Amino acid sequence: PGRGSSWLPPSSSFFPDLPCMLYQGRRYAYKKVQRMDPSSIQRGVRQFKTYMSLKLDQDDTQFPLNDSKEIQRFYKYYCENLSRTSEKQNFEELARYYQVASALYEVLRDVTNNKVDSEVMKRAKVVEEKSAHFKSYKYNIVPLNFPGSAEPVVELPEIKSAMDAIRNIDGLPKPHMSSMHREGKSIWDLLDWLSLAFGFQKSNVENQRENMVLLLANISTRTSGQEGHPLVNTVNDLWEKIFGNYESWCRYLHVSSRIMIKYDDTELKKQQLMLLHIGLYLLIWGEASNVRFMPECLCYIFHHMAKQLNQMVEESYFQPPPGFEAEGSFLNIVIEPIYKVLQKESQRSKGGTAGHSSWRNYDDLNEQFWSEKCFMKLGWPWDLSADFFHQEGRSARKPKTNFVEVRTFLHLFRSFNRMWIFFTLAFQAMLIVSWSSSGSLSGIADATVFRSVLSVFITAALLNFIKVTLDILLTFQAWGSMEWTQILRYLLKFFVAIAWIIILPVTYSSSIKSPSGAGKLLNSLTWNWYNQSVYNFAIIIYMIPNILSALLFLLPQLQNIMERSNWRAVILLMWWIQPRLYIARGMHEDIFSIFKYVFFWVVLLTSKLAFSFYVEISPMIEPTKFILDQVVGNYEWHEIFPFLPHNLGVVITIWAPIVLVYFMDTQIWYAIFSTVFGGVSGALSHVGEIRTLGMLRVRFKSMPDAFRKCRVAAHKEQALDVRSFFCVWNSFINSLREEDFISDREKDMLMAPSSSSNLPVVPWPPFLLASKVPTALHMAMTSKEGDDHELIEKIKLDKDRYNAVIECYESLKIILVCLLLDYNDKRIVDDIDKIVRNSMQNNTLLEDFKMAEIGKVSNTLVKLLQLLKSEPTDDTTERKIVNALQDFMEIATRDFMKDGHGILKDENERKQSFTNLNMDVIKDAFWREQFVRLHLLLTMKDSAMDVPTNLDARRRITFFANSLFMKMPRAPQVHDMISFSVLTPYYNEEVLYSSHELNRKNEDGISILFYLQKIYPDEWKNFLERIGVDPDNEEEVKGCMDDILIWASYRGQTLARTVRGMMYYRRALEVQCYEDMKSEQDLGGDESARSKAIADVKFTYVVACQLYGMHKASKDSRERGLYENILNLMLTYPALRIAYIDEKEVPLPNGKMEKHYYSVLVKGDDEEIYRVKLPGKPTEVGEGKPNNQNHAIIFTRGEALQAIDMNQVNDLYFLVLSLVYQYILHFVLSRITILKNHLK
Repeated sequence: PGRGSSWLPPSSSFFPDLPCMLYQGRRYAYKKVQRMDPSSIQRGVRQFKTYMSLKLDQDDTQFPLNDSKEIQRFYKYYCENLSRTSEKQNFEELARYYQVASALYEVLRDVTNNKVDSEVMKRAKVVEEKSAHFKSYKYNIVPLNFPGSAEPVVELPEIKSAMDAIRNIDGLPKPHMSSMHREGKSIWDLLDWLSLAFGFQKSNVENQRENMVLLLANISTRTSGQEGHPLVNTVNDLWEKIFGNYESWCRYLHVSSRIMIKYDDTELKKQQLMLLHIGLYLLIWGEASNVRFMPECLCYIFHHMAKQLNQMVEESYFQPPPGFEAEGSFLNIVIEPIYKVLQKESQRSKGGTAGHSSWRNYDDLNEQFWSEKCFMKLGWPWDLSADFFHQEGRSARKPKTNFVEVRTFLHLFRSFNRMWIFFTLAFQAMLIVSWSSSGSLSGIADATVFRSVLSVFITAALLNFIKVTLDILLTFQAWGSMEWTQILRYLLKFFVAIAWIIILPVTYSSSIKSPSGAGKLLNSLTWNWYNQSVYNFAIIIYMIPNILSALLFLLPQLQNIMERSNWRAVILLMWWIQPRLYIARGMHEDIFSIFKYVFFWVVLLTSKLAFSFYVEISPMIEPTKFILDQVVGNYEWHEIFPFLPHNLGVVITIWAPIVLVYFMDTQIWYAIFSTVFGGVSGALSHVGEIRTLGMLRVRFKSMPDAFRKCRVAAHKEQALDVRSFFCVWNSFINSLREEDFISDREKDMLMAPSSSSNLPVVPWPPFLLASKVPTALHMAMTSKEGDDHELIEKIKLDKDRYNAVIECYESLKIILVCLLLDYNDKRIVDDIDKIVRNSMQNNTLLEDFKMAEIGKVSNTLVKLLQLLKSEPTDDTTERKIVNALQDFMEIATRDFMKDGHGILKDENERKQSFTNLNMDVIKDAFWREQFVRLHLLLTMKDSAMDVPTNLDARRRITFFANSLFMKMPRAPQVHDMISFSVLTPYYNEEVLYSSHELNRKNEDGISILFYLQKIYPDEWKNFLERIGVDPDNEEEVKGCMDDILIWASYRGQTLARTVRGMMYYRRALEVQCYEDMKSEQDLGGDESARSKAIADVKFTYVVACQLYGMHKASKDSRERGLYENILNLMLTYPALRIAYIDEKEVPLPNGKMEKHYYSVLVKGDDEEIYRVKLPGKPTEVGEGKPNNQNHAIIFTRGEALQAIDMNQVNDLYFLVLSLVYQYILHFVLSRITILKNHLK
């Protein structure tokens, strides 16, 4: 129905003087819908037919049933106007105009029974030829292939520069005309050239073309160019981000990079070659499907394809590699073989139930490309006989690499071995010191005690031996494919651990003069050799590796350099400390962060050990010695350990809980110290300073200045008007009203004036000025004559009260002047104003006015404002306004002013004063806002401390206010910010609640709707107020079920709630971008369209609806409802994109059917934009959710990606938006490459 009637608004706007055509269009639309769905089964069809029937019944008596001549004349006139329409036109508008022309011709043929004259047919043919481009070409964000498009996004200078850069194909070898004709392609830019060279899919090329343009455009806003080469630094920046991982991979494998850029080339040529390589990588990434989870495999593929690319460029001869001539050949030759390997490995996993050693996952396969052996084993194109590809008939299977998971509780010790070793050694040392004669820490100065404490290194050697043994046992299954250097490292560590177990006890025993027990036995092995220093030397040698590790830890920059170094000497030095892997190298924090980390744990562990020593261990020593010295000849109670000497059973029993608490109380100390340190850090960063509405009111006036400091870049310190903050504040309050967290009155109290009215004071939101004016009026009423100065000073004691009085007076004067049309009436207002100002200047206010009557003036004014708030609908209401205004003026002059009797004297007996009013002012939104504000200031007699009443609204408001005072890096302007996307995976959950689900009662007789009404009573009341429904009228409430479904869905875990929350990002960007342009004085009349264009460039939201295609084709009512609800979301939010996996059966030459899978992106009214073929069903490999995200990630845009689950809602969008691009700008982009391109 929507598509059938989409021509009506444009035709109406083009030719409003021909309503007959509209009637015929409605009539034909009704017939067409009736023919398509006679039983009104589809959603919305019945409503459409009902509406059309009413309109046709109204128009039946006005227009003739058939007037073919008039309709044909109308069609000719329309086509003539369309031909004169400028080609520099908005793409969407032109497409709609041509759609109107097609619809008009369809109506014309129906009316004339296909009997149209030859001229009309000729015009229709021309229109059809011109509209073919619009029908075939679809675009996502930027209409790149539409010549002459005047879309605002295309007019952005950074977009134009990026488009010009990728369209530079001068100097590249030309493809053979035969191949171009065979593929039906023409070369417009670098990506078209690469597509012909390597057989990439057309849709993939179109997708990555836009992706590349947006990347260049966004980066160029933060980089400076050179004269004549505006994108030089931009391309270099993108180059470093894209190929950072590839260059690192090449250095790791000690192979030369295949990217050949000659530095003696011109800047334009170098830029072209760099963009050519960037485009190649993006095209590979765009078709890689599940292989995107293997980034080093992508590096391998690019490495070889870049070599082939360089050969073509250097030889200046276009020759695609063998087998890559046809479109889609890259997918078939390069990606599909790897996908089949992944698919077979996934089948071996048996849904994750098989043992970890029996199958290979993404990481295991990707690790094959961490060794230079991959070049020899895999070759190029792929050597399908290699073990990597699991050829059929082979019994041998490639084993796991580097790591095989072995599930055992022994991981509790192995994974946290440093913690166990430290606490064990500390416990042993404290026990030795406590057992000494002094029993205090000072006893460690005693040589004997100190020598005993040094025995902890023997314990350390034993625990290290256990750890090394576990390393071997738990990695043994990976030894079949592990590098021999790693195996050697494990064995050497094992033998070294054994050696230290022998060396340390022997040297320790030799350092004691008269050893006893085990020490005496060990000393006898060394022929009673006595030397105190040898044990000390052994300890020093034993500690050397640990000392080096500690130094590297405390010098993170040095450690980062050494870990990333590919020098063989450094590799050998680092080899002993940790195994050499490609990933997780050089990821250490800066030295200041390390210092804070070390300081935190030193303080924590010092406190923990001190507590353990003085409270847990020392008090137990004397009782333990006493128990050990006791001799028990006959047990009077049950004897548990009858053969243990010295009552060791009792000692073990009383020490067991002490030891248990000793090892477990670290978590308690961590909770205490994290709370303390977190509180101090939060206080220094000003986190959560505003906790109540009272604190918000106190700090509110400093919020505009805080907003200025947050929003303006450091090099742009110009002062922003307070209304810039008010614009953002009002947008935030409006969102609270849209979500029904506040009522209409609360919204009016929280809103600030949307535009300036030349007031001498700052018009703060009314909730800050509540009760100020009534209090001032009461002061004036109780004042005595002659106390003018005292009255003014009393009012000035509260600055807000004084400003509120000034604002009320000035606003009243402005309203009256704009409301009155008669010159004499305006003169009366001016005369009264002069009297008031003279009284204020001469301090005779109480002498010239009867302050006891000011309450009556206020009440009359309130009645007038109440009428002005209500838009008049008839003459009766207008007469009421006139009467109320006359009453106000009469009371003000006759009762309130002592000498005002002559002011209202009518000069004309028949013409009364204040009857000629500008009623259009009442309908204007700006003036209605002024009426409401003045009415609130006069009537709010309480303090409004409970506004808003909704707890969630309070939480959001205080959080928004806190975000302005938090210590954060300053945010750049929207035009200069980091571009990013949000990706939400969706499977089969609810999009919107249905009426049946809301009203279905459970076993307790409670429905979801009833439950929501009871737990959100204020929001339900606000919702009914917003849609204008009486809560007591149940029939009227039931008639608004569509609105109720949306209200309830926004309070459940539905996709609609998440989409609404994420789309707040876009609204925030538009608001902030508009304010940026105002601050830069960059207003050219099209700021709204430009703000939307910049928001499109900076933000993209994609929902990965895995089963959208199946829901679309399904006949099940629930699944069909999910499809229609998602479609409605796309219509509600035009910037929303839906990505799904489509499945189609394609006939083979042998007559069988084969399933093909595609990644599809749609927008708007289910308009397909891209369709990229996949090597197979992506969700069959690995887990469903990450693969659902992975197939859709190619449709995201920007330099960063935020993954949001479906059950999350973005209710703090201004803060989160600021945090996102501040964090990325200051802490991420300086360290890593484009996030989504590497999936790491």
